[in-house]
Amino acid sequence: MNNFDDYYLLGKVIKPHGYQGKVNIWLDVDDPLEYKSLQIVFLNLRGALIPYFIASIQILNNKAVVEFQDVDDIEKAEQISNSEMYLPMSELPVLTGNKFYYHEVIDFSVTDKNRGTIGKISRIFDYPNQAVMQIFVDEKEVLIPINSHVIIELKRDKKEILIDAPEGLIDLYLNA
Repeated sequence: MNNFDDYYLLGKVIKPHGYQGKVNIWLDVDDPLEYKSLQIVFLNLRGALIPYFIASIQILNNKAVVEFQDVDDIEKAEQISNSEMYLPMSELPVLTGNKFYYHEVIDFSVTDKNRGTIGKISRIFDYPNQAVMQIFVDEKEVLIPINSHVIIELKRDKKEILIDAPEGLIDLYLNA
């Protein structure tokens, strides 16, 4: 059994593509073209991560048609349909500037430019229209939106995020 903590979700095998074993996949990433030379993925098959080698990949937006080695007919393609695809964390592209992966900022200190230190990020909620960081201040939950208007600077070396929270937002949580 693999430790899923060492992997990140890349996407999902959706369904067979034709009758020769190719499959349609969904890439749950910001820049699918970064994965155009992908050679291997790990499929979650009944709770175990199994390596599948890629013979060819054609990317169109966040979808792609993939031919896996040893998946050469529709029956084999159907067996892996609806499987989640993973890659090792070490394969994540390096982000710079104020861009970050949600998992990397857990326990980062959040400092508001007007209010000072708020607390540490305990969790990130990735809602459909807005991702938010969860911070607890004296056991009260504070949710801060993650966007370029709020985040001023990410200091990886100091494990700190400098923000400019919308006026009154933090007080809304702390005075409730």
